[in-house]
Amino acid sequence: MPYTPSGFFCDRLIRERERRDGEGSLNKPLRFNGQDFNALRHECLQKKRRFEDDSFPATVESLGFKELGHKSNKVKNIVWKRPKEICESPQFVVGGASRTDICQGDLGDCWLLAAIACLTLNEKLLYRVVPLEQSFSESYGGIFHFQFWRYGDWVDVVIDDRIPTFNNQLVFTKSAERNEFWSALLEKAYAKLHGSYEALKGGNTTEAMEDFTGGVTEFYEMKETPKELYKIMKKALERGSLMGCSIDSLVPARFETRTATGLVKGHAYSLTAVEEHKDSKFRLVRLRNPWGQVEWKGPWSDNSKEWATLSTAEKEKLQHQSAEDGEFWMSFEDFKKNYTKIEICNLTPDALEDDKIHKWTVSVNEGRWVRGCSAGGCRNYPGTFWTNPQYRLRLLEEDDDPEDNEVGCTFVVSLMQKNHRKERKLGANLFTIGFAIYEVPKEMHGNKQHVQKDFFLLNSSTARCKSYINLREVTQRFCLSPGEYVIVPSTYEPHKEGEFILRVFSEKRNTSEEIENRIEADHPVPAPASVGEESEEDQQFRNIFQEIPGDDREITANELKDVLNRVLSKRMDLNTEGFSLESCRSMIALMDMDETGRLNLQEFRHLWNKIKQWQGIFKHYNADQSGSINSYDMRNAVNDAGFRLNNQLYDIITMRYADESMNIDFDSFISCLVRLEAMFRAFQAFDSDGDGTIRLSVMEWLQLTMYA
Repeated sequence: MPYTPSGFFCDRLIRERERRDGEGSLNKPLRFNGQDFNALRHECLQKKRRFEDDSFPATVESLGFKELGHKSNKVKNIVWKRPKEICESPQFVVGGASRTDICQGDLGDCWLLAAIACLTLNEKLLYRVVPLEQSFSESYGGIFHFQFWRYGDWVDVVIDDRIPTFNNQLVFTKSAERNEFWSALLEKAYAKLHGSYEALKGGNTTEAMEDFTGGVTEFYEMKETPKELYKIMKKALERGSLMGCSIDSLVPARFETRTATGLVKGHAYSLTAVEEHKDSKFRLVRLRNPWGQVEWKGPWSDNSKEWATLSTAEKEKLQHQSAEDGEFWMSFEDFKKNYTKIEICNLTPDALEDDKIHKWTVSVNEGRWVRGCSAGGCRNYPGTFWTNPQYRLRLLEEDDDPEDNEVGCTFVVSLMQKNHRKERKLGANLFTIGFAIYEVPKEMHGNKQHVQKDFFLLNSSTARCKSYINLREVTQRFCLSPGEYVIVPSTYEPHKEGEFILRVFSEKRNTSEEIENRIEADHPVPAPASVGEESEEDQQFRNIFQEIPGDDREITANELKDVLNRVLSKRMDLNTEGFSLESCRSMIALMDMDETGRLNLQEFRHLWNKIKQWQGIFKHYNADQSGSINSYDMRNAVNDAGFRLNNQLYDIITMRYADESMNIDFDSFISCLVRLEAMFRAFQAFDSDGDGTIRLSVMEWLQLTMYA
């Protein structure tokens, strides 16, 4: 959904200020919807009432928008109840949170539940998402809270404990213990984060894994897995990584399909352990079905003959038990034969225990694609590809223990698009996204300027994602030589507008940052009038001024409009209807040195010289004489006029001055440059010490902006 320039600009400034204050960190998470858990709970206890969350009410709107919306028969008999209305002695957690506490209900969110099951294997991670200082007895006010990672920030989500029920049974996620509710409440908080329960239908386990940890996930297709897959899996679990897997269904179907061996196609599983026999006789993998039932029936299943070959001690080590709980073992070979995809969520350094050997270096960058300015599409669109946001990556150190004798810097690039679940009810779909990586020549090292079109026309990418795909996230691992690179994230087609987050995880040191031009202007202060003979054009304007009534011979905005448009009407190559009155008022504000609201002849000459210069730039990019220039070319046109701006300002210019077809006409073009010059000049006047920072009172701010 498009943003207004001021809205997006202010939102981004607020987010940047919050980060400087530590907001959004693990220790100081953002308050989702501005709700403070401790303050709200204290208020409920003081007033002796149960919390009711108006921002996620116990209504159909919180259930969904289509299959769980107002017109659906599924929701007619759903009753929202608090746990104390469902059973006699509700508990938040019974005997510790475990994998068996997660049983799927009537919502297609097995991907979420598989991730929760993985989360229970790491108490530090689990209790960061599920704070334990909550119960149905001590300080109970009908309010609970959970914490999630959301696009670079940690957020604290507050909910009330009213849960959807049917015939006094939970409709969605439940625990095997009827009086245990942490998993149901966690699901509700996650639904609130995304707008509704229905927004959680369908997804990849990796999505929730990352939202629980802030990690970055790698996909492996079984048919393309590396030779050392078992070693990778074992190493990943030792590092605390979360893992999930699934079996693709060849024939798309509405419901998961059970196979004769007890596995379910189109369904997400948690991968919770790998074990290798001390004599390397066999390698085993432990998995869990989030249904809490329906298990593997082949070798090493709960009651299979293979277990008879193990001693009691070995069985205890593997925690083997015969129970219909959805958890089972199978051989690694059978795992590779039956499953088609595995997902590994690598954790950030703050999620790893202090004694862990391996830690990632992480760089996080926020960005957005703006239609007509920075939404350039993939390399197939060379005319606009270069306008996409660009990120400079510096790989500084080679790996300590290169695998397969591949010397270089190992790193993982993750490109994630934002807010797709929340905007589903508006009909929004995932964009097809991807990225390319280009090596920066040595002569360009240290140059932080946006890389121009010619570079991409003459150079091929050094590396890129395997394919552009319509998932929330595209992730891939690379190994490149130390040096400088440019990462260009994009949608497949141009003109697709949205926000994203780009992360780089590396085994050794790296830095990545958005390429932002230094903001400056070549000539913010007007040049003195040239001395010499008057040209014919100068004489023409002098004659016009002599016709102006009054002793001061100064021109008003209306008179300026008439004069300029009289001259422009003779310029057939510009194909313009001329300047508007508002544009002429801005021009007077720019050149009005004596603050009379009018222009004298000298001030007018300065203005006309600028218009002629800018007119030449416009003609260059208006080669087809259509009367407008493409908004993507505006970046270069502004640069040619002597202004160096960053990506955010180019986005704002496009939103402010381009029409619906992403074109900028002559009047808008000149108005933009007039405004830029005026604001640069005003800033320089206030920046007396030249440190690039000014302080304005409300009066000064309003005077400056109202007359710009």
